Amino acid sequence: MFFAIGVAAGALTGVPIGPVNVAVIDAAYRHTMRRAIAVALGGSIADGLYAALGVIGVTPVLNNYPAIPPILYAISGVVLLIYGFLTARSQPVAPASNDPPASESVAMRKEMWSGFTVGLALIILNPAAIVTWVVIMGSIIPDGTALEGIACAIGVMIGSFAWFALVAYLTQKGRQVLGDKAAWIPRVVGIALMVYAAYLITKAVRYVIA
Repeated sequence: MFFAIGVAAGALTGVPIGPVNVAVIDAAYRHTMRRAIAVALGGSIADGLYAALGVIGVTPVLNNYPAIPPILYAISGVVLLIYGFLTARSQPVAPASNDPPASESVAMRKEMWSGFTVGLALIILNPAAIVTWVVIMGSIIPDGTALEGIACAIGVMIGSFAWFALVAYLTQKGRQVLGDKAAWIPRVVGIALMVYAAYLITKAVRYVIA
């Protein structure tokens, strides 16, 4: 049951606009489906790690040090604002051609690793995510065992990956259908991410004022 709840939580928390959603869309539009899946994998693993921290119980730390949440929100806001700006200005990457077969596998591995690290870093460098997962996991398994918590965190990872992979697939299909007209996709999601970043910064300021 806790595994299924984790899958649902991982998928549902990925629905709102966020850095990994943007990175997956950007990878599927400007690069390849392969890179987009790698980004999805990195982001889902990071989600699972933060969910596991929620299981371990970081809540007392956040409660004892009320200055931590606004700092985390501010850092996330600045990071996501920059990333959203770069995404909105991005242009499609021309696919490589006439590469010798030996270099294609090397390029493929580099592309996969690059995508994976981007997905992982975008969650790790978005410390506001840990606050979210602490709250979510605390409400899901307030009295659960460690084993149930681990099952839930693994479920979060799988559900998160499933959502991001779906986003990659839909973006790739949209690109094939719309062609050059799909150039608005990264611009829109980049702007949306900047709006979300502004919300996080505002939230941090309200913490300080309050």
